[in-house]
Amino acid sequence: GIGLTILKGRDVETTFGGRVTNEAVAEVVRAHPDRFTGFAGVDPNKGMTAVRELEFAVRELGLKGLNLQCFENRLAVDDRRMYPLYAKCVELDVPVNVHVGVNFSLKSSPDFGRPEMLDRVLCDFPELRVCAAPPGWPWVEELLSVAWRHPNLWIGLVAMRPKLLNVEHSGYGPLMQYGRTILKDRMIVGTAWPMMPMGRVIQEVRDLPIEEDVAEWWLGGNAAAFLRL
Repeated sequence: GIGLTILKGRDVETTFGGRVTNEAVAEVVRAHPDRFTGFAGVDPNKGMTAVRELEFAVRELGLKGLNLQCFENRLAVDDRRMYPLYAKCVELDVPVNVHVGVNFSLKSSPDFGRPEMLDRVLCDFPELRVCAAPPGWPWVEELLSVAWRHPNLWIGLVAMRPKLLNVEHSGYGPLMQYGRTILKDRMIVGTAWPMMPMGRVIQEVRDLPIEEDVAEWWLGGNAAAFLRL
């Protein structure tokens, strides 16, 4: 029952030595354009090479956004090396997915995922469309406050069990309170597959004590707005 899935490129060569190339993502999208869309992955540590790779991925490969794994690049969300890429996203009119929240790598710092840094970025780039994913744990309320301030910030319910939104003291509870009220048009459900089985994620969202129309926005309507489909 999934209409469209986003596949994300990933470039962490200078820090962790790995890469999912933009060409590989584009190849899958070309083979199944009705099922997939793709985001480019570039390494901000590569300077202008990363900027050129992003432009090529969007203009020539047909990818529709940018994926930044800040903790794997060992860069803060508001690091100056990120700014040329944010500017290029605004120029190309494509959104960016930014890793926000704790990471569990002992070779990087959890501070790279603090949501407050997104506030500074969005003040400098008010036209930039951002999805913050995962949803900021253990700084969930900090992320919610940034999203409340900036209408171009969406929150990705990704790489976590949706049922935890309804578990007392999980730390995720405020997401459901704000996500069914003032920020109901800003929540986007994802899976980080194969981390989370897709069917289980969808069912856990539908089992939450939220209105049916809110669940539908979380499961697709908000993503369509974010992607401008």
